[in-house]
Amino acid sequence: MPLADRPLPNRPHHAHWPRRLPRELAVPQTSLWFNLEVSRQRWPDRPAYILFGRELTYRQLFDQAEALAGWLRSRGLQRGDRVALFMQNLPQFIIAFYAAMRADAVVVPVNPMNKADEFGHYITDPDTKVVITTADLAGIVAQADAALPGGPQIAALLVSQVGEYLPEALPDDLQPSAPVAQWLTTPLPLPAGATAWADALAAGAAARSSLGPSCAGAEDLALLPYTSGTTGLPKGCMHPHRSLMHNAVGSAAWGQWGPESVGLGVVPFFHITGLVNGVLANVYTGGCTVILPRWDRELAGRLISRHRITHWTCIPTMVIDLFASPNYQSFDLSSLVSLAGGGAAMPQAVAERLQREFGITFTEGYGLTETAAPSHLNPPDRAKLQCLGIPFFSTDARVVDPTTLEPLPPGEVGEIVMHGPEVFNGYWKHPDATAAAFFELDGRRYFRSGDLGRMDEEGYFFITDRLKRMINASGFKVWPSEVELLLYRHPAVAEACIISARDEYRGETVKAVIVLRTEARGQTSAQDIIAWSREHMAAYKVPRQVEFVDSLPKSGSGKVMWRLLQEKEQRGG
Repeated sequence: MPLADRPLPNRPHHAHWPRRLPRELAVPQTSLWFNLEVSRQRWPDRPAYILFGRELTYRQLFDQAEALAGWLRSRGLQRGDRVALFMQNLPQFIIAFYAAMRADAVVVPVNPMNKADEFGHYITDPDTKVVITTADLAGIVAQADAALPGGPQIAALLVSQVGEYLPEALPDDLQPSAPVAQWLTTPLPLPAGATAWADALAAGAAARSSLGPSCAGAEDLALLPYTSGTTGLPKGCMHPHRSLMHNAVGSAAWGQWGPESVGLGVVPFFHITGLVNGVLANVYTGGCTVILPRWDRELAGRLISRHRITHWTCIPTMVIDLFASPNYQSFDLSSLVSLAGGGAAMPQAVAERLQREFGITFTEGYGLTETAAPSHLNPPDRAKLQCLGIPFFSTDARVVDPTTLEPLPPGEVGEIVMHGPEVFNGYWKHPDATAAAFFELDGRRYFRSGDLGRMDEEGYFFITDRLKRMINASGFKVWPSEVELLLYRHPAVAEACIISARDEYRGETVKAVIVLRTEARGQTSAQDIIAWSREHMAAYKVPRQVEFVDSLPKSGSGKVMWRLLQEKEQRGG
């Protein structure tokens, strides 16, 4: 037996492994599309998704996804071509995702907060052939495509109205705020040349018979989610059906998902955590997901109460915000059996309050886009606070010296690395970055997370710092280099350095330290920079604080010494 195929070594956390669970999974060697095919056969009339009371059954989801796959093929989409999904949490996202799977294509999920200046990269880098979006965002896609240096690149733009799957009337107890209600219910014009959602479904339904069988297998590329790093533009993470299937099956088993389960789909579907839990694991098990397109604490509380939500994957700030509602005591959370999440540490006081008032243990986990969300999870019956948890099914995680890459004993701080079936294949078109992200240890290929942490004597992992330069604002990862590149487009900016600043609610927030061009000094204000940023970058990346300086500290080689600025900020200026 080759060394890489041998069982993973015993680890201390095995003594605390949930007794009801196996340590390794027998994962289906099929495509993600096959999961929907099975659930449609088993539970055709059960609701797969619910949006403001309107149900989308497994039969309807299957039929519409297959019809849309027919339309994609009719527009020349070939096996392995990339399809970008650019929208909020809506039934259209799910249908489009499984349509791409049925067409043997690759999904590129894009944050709907991106602006045109950012979106162009998601066309050119993955060579996107089709973009599927909603009418409120279609103008961004058209603007980005038209501005590409070589001219427009996408072959087809499919546009849905946001409210396409709303009930005729919103239930009285599920009325959103006025701005959200307007966003949901206001039809908007489509860009020239775009295809309307209903037209694509109708045309695709006629082309279904010519689809042929789905040919994608476990090793075929399925997803290309993008993640940023310390330098350059975001890079695509190559995930085959196999790695996503492992975490879909594992997440369902760990959280005890079943066909009777009801989830709250509020973590963004474009994000790897939201996708694994709200698009994959639930469909694999035949469960139901209640969609909340945008976070609203009042609606979240009512939806949990109304639909008897059993599973809620979230970020801690959502729980904190729910508790801040003057109506929170009227919400019935008794149906929840699994409340889990990550992205930021859960404050101890909030976790204790959850346990005291509702008998709920918040289960923290850890993962990256490169690991298809969880690489670590806390055992629900033996969770530790502000802890990443223990390595996931079939996963070997270690703490190594960041320089020598030698394993370190429990208690010592080093870089967290992992080997397991959920780890991605590498970065799209970036062989050098891929090579730098992996190393060999004991005959196995380990991924370097870039996060510093330690493992305790029981095998639980804790994060302490980052090797990578990253800001965590309410669970959103902000990569300073990406924001800096955008700021350099501002006509008044000569130099820019992005650092993190303390924020009571977000934990961290984005601060820009800027050297203005000579002619802009005294003419450009901090608010001017912030207002421009709101127009040119996703809201979570926008600097909340701006400081003007005469010069940035630099090394002998001319590199900006951002650590000096960060340390000064941490000292209080």
